[in-house]
Amino acid sequence: MKSLSLYEEKGSFLNKLDSTVKLLYVIAAILVPAVMGNNWIYGAWIALSAVLLTAGGVLKKTVPVISVSGVVLLSIIIIQGMFYSANETVAVAIGPAVFYVEGLMYSLGIVLNVFDILLAICVLIFTTKPSDMIESFIDKGLSPRIGYVFVSIFQLIPQMSNTMGTITDAQRSRGMEVEGSLMIRIKAFLPLISPVVMSSLNDTKERAVALEVRGFNAKKKKVFLNERKIRTIDRVLEVVLVLVMVAAIVWRVMTWLG
Repeated sequence: MKSLSLYEEKGSFLNKLDSTVKLLYVIAAILVPAVMGNNWIYGAWIALSAVLLTAGGVLKKTVPVISVSGVVLLSIIIIQGMFYSANETVAVAIGPAVFYVEGLMYSLGIVLNVFDILLAICVLIFTTKPSDMIESFIDKGLSPRIGYVFVSIFQLIPQMSNTMGTITDAQRSRGMEVEGSLMIRIKAFLPLISPVVMSSLNDTKERAVALEVRGFNAKKKKVFLNERKIRTIDRVLEVVLVLVMVAAIVWRVMTWLG
């Protein structure tokens, strides 16, 4: 049975890190380059995320994410490179298409920003169990209702993918053509929409009933089956990431004042 999660257990140090550390890493990866406004900083965070994903054994899982995003980003490079409002200096001309330095540099900033965010989020979701992450947040005072919403978000895409695979196998066993040219795949995909949506709604209802039976809305303080143990390395990394973010903000403020 397919796991209803993007998480993959590799036994790496990333799997063992507390989820709060990885969440702080995502925040730092987004905040620090944005505050400092330097493409080299974006590149450094992208490289760091790639190293972490490689060390965690989940770098290959980012390929579909990057591939889908790459198509959109390519269109941004083309559009901004040719039609950016501040275009002046010609970089290269390919037939009638003329690309400008200003537009290409602007689109480069967008591309680096998107890749930075994507890879940082991949570090979190590919190496952290959603249940462990939400337990950590609830233990720190987050509302269980909000925690449930977060868990649902992380499980939505894998759950729908699992459902689509099951329905596709059922249709294939009945002799329906589901593979081949693009038009054949489109014709096979359209009948999937209704059962997938209805199945997701039914799963949501069943999950809500199961939670109610287990006292999800009870007002008393929740307790956890597994006791969370925060290691020294987790505390140290939390402090380091917070200090890095504070230093970046202070540097930006000093730059403005100077």
